[in-house]
Amino acid sequence: MNWYVVYTKPKWEKKVAEQLRNIGIECYCPLITQVRQWSDRKKKVEVPLFNSYVFVQLPEASRNLVFQSSGAVRYLFWLGKPAIVRDEEINIIKKGLDSSIDCEISLVPFQVGDKIELDSGPFSNQTAIVQEVNNTHYILVLESLGCVLKMKFK
Repeated sequence: MNWYVVYTKPKWEKKVAEQLRNIGIECYCPLITQVRQWSDRKKKVEVPLFNSYVFVQLPEASRNLVFQSSGAVRYLFWLGKPAIVRDEEINIIKKGLDSSIDCEISLVPFQVGDKIELDSGPFSNQTAIVQEVNNTHYILVLESLGCVLKMKFK
C-alpha cells in the first residue's frame, strides 16, 4: 500500500488523523513539541511538523474513505497524479523525530541566493541558484546549462 498526502483544513491535522484512525485508516501526522508563550505563562504544545498535511496509507481503491473526515479537503497531487510518499521517507521522518537529540525544527522556504540540487524532472542532478522567490513561482539559474528556469506552484 502506498502513502498518500491529504491536505486538511488549517489547524485540523490532529483532528483529521484521529478521525481517520477511528475509521481504521492508517495515518501519520508528525508532531513536534514547541514552547508557546502567552501573556501569563509558557506552555509546551505539540504542533504538526507539516501544516495542513496528514500522511495516509491505504489501497488505491479506498482513497475516497479519507473524506469521511470532515477536515480532509483533498489529496496532494504531483504531475497530475496523487503524490506518493515512499516508506523510506516516512521512516526517515519518524526516525528524525524520535531521536533523543534536542533541536529546533522548522520548515523555511528557499531564500534568494540558496544553492540547490534538482532531484527530479528534466533538469535532475543539476545545481541551481535561487534568484527569485514569489508566491506563485521560483526563478532558478542553471549556470552549468546557461539558462534560467521558472518553476510555478500548482
